[in-house]
Amino acid sequence: MKPLTIEICDVTLRDGEQTPGVSFSCEEKVKIATMLDTIGVEVIEAGFPAVSQNEAHCVKTIANLGLDARICGFSRAREGDIQTAIDCDVEMVSIFIPTSELHVRLKFKKSRHEVLADSLKMIDYARDHGVAVRFAAEDASRTDLPFLKEVYRGAAEHGAALLSFADTVGCLIPTEMQSIMTELVSSVDVPFCAHCHNDMGCAVANTITAAQAGAFQLHTTVNGIGERAGNASLEEVLVALRMKGNIDRYDLSHLNKLSHMVEKFSGITLPMNKPVTGELAFSHESGIHIAAILEDPSSYEYFPPDMVGGERHFILGKHTGKKALEHVMAGLGCECTDKQVCRVLDLVKDHSEHKCNITPEILRKLITKAQRENA
Repeated sequence: MKPLTIEICDVTLRDGEQTPGVSFSCEEKVKIATMLDTIGVEVIEAGFPAVSQNEAHCVKTIANLGLDARICGFSRAREGDIQTAIDCDVEMVSIFIPTSELHVRLKFKKSRHEVLADSLKMIDYARDHGVAVRFAAEDASRTDLPFLKEVYRGAAEHGAALLSFADTVGCLIPTEMQSIMTELVSSVDVPFCAHCHNDMGCAVANTITAAQAGAFQLHTTVNGIGERAGNASLEEVLVALRMKGNIDRYDLSHLNKLSHMVEKFSGITLPMNKPVTGELAFSHESGIHIAAILEDPSSYEYFPPDMVGGERHFILGKHTGKKALEHVMAGLGCECTDKQVCRVLDLVKDHSEHKCNITPEILRKLITKAQRENA
């Protein structure tokens, strides 16, 4: 991967909270924002202030925490929305408009050009009131390129600091993102943002691809939460940037703690095999794998668990080998003869065939049984 020039804007507190059934308290939002800042995330989208008085209160609270991260408020292209965000002391307002023919037809009784003309005036309004503007095209991935370029050129001419490309329904695959972002970046001399949804499971790949194609600001949510299938996962994007982009300025050791904090606050349980922070992300059962890991962990782990604040686990089951069993038994302080170890291994395999987990308590019972049989 070529060297990348990027920053992260995490949108957990806005787009992540738009996950059906999710609502963070102000205290929870503060804790999430503080942890994002500790990791080194450059921009935090704190919410959509015009939604409610409480939402505005939360955004203002975060904006006044004194974090290193810049705080952004989300806004429709309406003077009232923008003023509400400004009153929350945000440094940036993200003004969005629909740009696809489908979205404009459904939401406005105006032509796309009329909608754009009205919206560009809102950039002027925000800038006149001292805040930076990120101008976002909603459903950009289903907008014809000629009009999309017109949108971004207009926003650039009115002084937008950032131009955001939203794959709102997650319809792109990486090759399409590569082509579109490359063309957009070369057409306007203002940094682009990539905002990717995960409807086809491509959000992280599309985000990294957008960065390779020249996008500057990458949008993420913790655990990939968000509307429908969610957004690009912060932890997966950051690890990809570390391992493939040589970007090491983020403190990834907090990712596991942050991930499980958001899991608790959101009520959305992580899949066990969730990359980076799932329960099985660094768990191994195969005897062949564990034997190799005991010699050199990189044999079956591309990045170490401690890099992201995780832990390695050896799981006993039908695929367990003798070396793995001896390692786990030693951790429990159990000493057995070679014959007893072999018997324990047989008992472990037989037990797991019945879809029963080998907990430490069960393993101790199996060890005791083997010792009695082979005293």
